[in-house]
Amino acid sequence: MKAAILNILRTRREVVSGETLSTALGTSRVAVWKHIRKLQDLGYDIFAGPKGYQLLDTPDTPFPWEFPGREDRIHYLPRTASTMIAARDLARNGAPHLTTVIAGIQTHGRGRLQRQWLSEAGGVYMTVIVRPDIPLLLSSRVNFIASLTMTRLLRDRYGLDARAKWPNDILAGGKKLLGMLSEMEIIGDMTAHINIGMGLNVNNDPTPHEPGAVSMARLLGKRISRKDLIAAFLDDFEARLAGVDYDTVVDSWKTVAMPLGRRVRVATATEVIEGLAADVDPDGALILTLDDGTQQKVIYGDCFFPSPQDNENKGTPAS
Repeated sequence: MKAAILNILRTRREVVSGETLSTALGTSRVAVWKHIRKLQDLGYDIFAGPKGYQLLDTPDTPFPWEFPGREDRIHYLPRTASTMIAARDLARNGAPHLTTVIAGIQTHGRGRLQRQWLSEAGGVYMTVIVRPDIPLLLSSRVNFIASLTMTRLLRDRYGLDARAKWPNDILAGGKKLLGMLSEMEIIGDMTAHINIGMGLNVNNDPTPHEPGAVSMARLLGKRISRKDLIAAFLDDFEARLAGVDYDTVVDSWKTVAMPLGRRVRVATATEVIEGLAADVDPDGALILTLDDGTQQKVIYGDCFFPSPQDNENKGTPAS
């Protein structure tokens, strides 16, 4: 009902009488008034006068009804511990493909290797449930599809010099703009679902806590519609998944990734490895060329670029 009321008010733009709304919606004028009051409480600037109602402004809040055609798959939580936790419960209870949990604020957001992800108001914090119906061996490539989709969106729609960084970050101007985390469950040798969590700095300011991070608003000098960004990502992601060639996913991802051939430091759960980033294989593993010339494959970890000073102290030239 809220979506229907907003659609009429947006279409008509001028004052719309309560009688017109009630007739169009097949409900009473009292019911219309109650829904209008609720929308006002949620932040919609709706003029209410003797002649009817007029929509003046809308909040940048990703309510389900703001995503036509996806309303039943959008779950907006003003405040939650983690969208990953909420999405895990939904996925286990049969939530359909591309069900998306979005939070206004996360109190216990987390990144890779159990690191905390700051989730203050103004950012986009969401987890998308993906049911790709693929063998377990291909599951890691879904993360690269999500990363490719978002990086392309940030570059093509917003004009940002965004670059994907192995395995799941996106940088702009050398600073972290987005972090991604994924969890999956399997049935036999098939993927039951993959939950892809994203934390994107949009209108929030992460710099007081994370000097190496940046937001879209700071880079572009203006506030960004989170609703438009989320809708565009979901549309693009759904299209890419529908037509994906899993054999070429990582090669496509490399076209928007940080250049290979740089010296990197990779922290895994058990060790820190340093070497030259030689390649990323079709399954998404990073191939490092170590100082002794041997190669090592890293499947999971965090990747950092050592500073020139670090390299000078180690007696190794920066790439």
